[in-house]
Amino acid sequence: MLVVGAIGGNALLQRGQPMTAQTQRANVDVAAQGLAAIVRAGHQLIVTHGNGPQVGLLALQGAAYTADAAYPLDILGAETEGMIGYLIEQALENVLGHDHAVATLLTQVIVDAQDLAFGTPTKFVGPVYSKDEAEMRARATGWTIAQDGQYWRRVVPSPKPIEIPDLRVVRLLIDQGVIVICAGGGGIPVLRRPDGSMIGIEVVIDKDSASALLAADIGADALLLLTDVDAVYDGFGTDTATPFHRLTSKEGRACDMPSGSMGPKLSAACDFADSGGIAGIGRLADALAILDGTAGTRVVKGGRTDD
Repeated sequence: MLVVGAIGGNALLQRGQPMTAQTQRANVDVAAQGLAAIVRAGHQLIVTHGNGPQVGLLALQGAAYTADAAYPLDILGAETEGMIGYLIEQALENVLGHDHAVATLLTQVIVDAQDLAFGTPTKFVGPVYSKDEAEMRARATGWTIAQDGQYWRRVVPSPKPIEIPDLRVVRLLIDQGVIVICAGGGGIPVLRRPDGSMIGIEVVIDKDSASALLAADIGADALLLLTDVDAVYDGFGTDTATPFHRLTSKEGRACDMPSGSMGPKLSAACDFADSGGIAGIGRLADALAILDGTAGTRVVKGGRTDD
């Protein structure tokens, strides 16, 4: 099978961990073990990944300079694609004994300038703060902030991806049997201008939505949305939390999930399931078991399971 494995940001940098190169490398080494199991089972793998903490860190570093010298989010997104892609590429090559070709592709993703998301920032980027510190930074920088669990973070617009112009390069690499790392952080956000040229835009694309679009466009058999939670839960974080082992796309869309965490993953899984593929959500360490249907949450095309 052709499998797209989308690694969540928490798989690369867990909450509370220092955002150091050593920490991220150690987490990526663990992630590579789960991804390598898919390859060893005989499947062809495409890898996407989040970049929220990393792009936020680069934005903070840029804030040390004058406002007109700071790099916009599209360029920061490209930087993180290269940085994280390098770490994943190297870790996969090492764990697979250099028996498979692995390549990282900087991937542009087109969004619509009229997308309503530009007026409603929802995508978390950067580190977590206490409420007081987040409010202080928001006053100083003009950020929009929102609560993320018990912490607060910066949020930016996250328009829907509508086209991946670099898709033909991805297909060329797939045809040569290359493990491709692409659309990192949802891809580099760009607009298509009236003359057909493209230009970057100051947003962050949701990685799960871009991964679902990529998986559908390349004709993938499965999309795995891999995170640090073992399944989608009804009442997550409560004493009565119950995991969903199987959901139809209609049931999934009816679930009320947080927009900053599980909501985008479930929405992306439903989109891909409706295209006819296998969609699964769960823990990175369980990647192969999710693909086999013995772990995580499987999302399938259709209405209610009791229809």
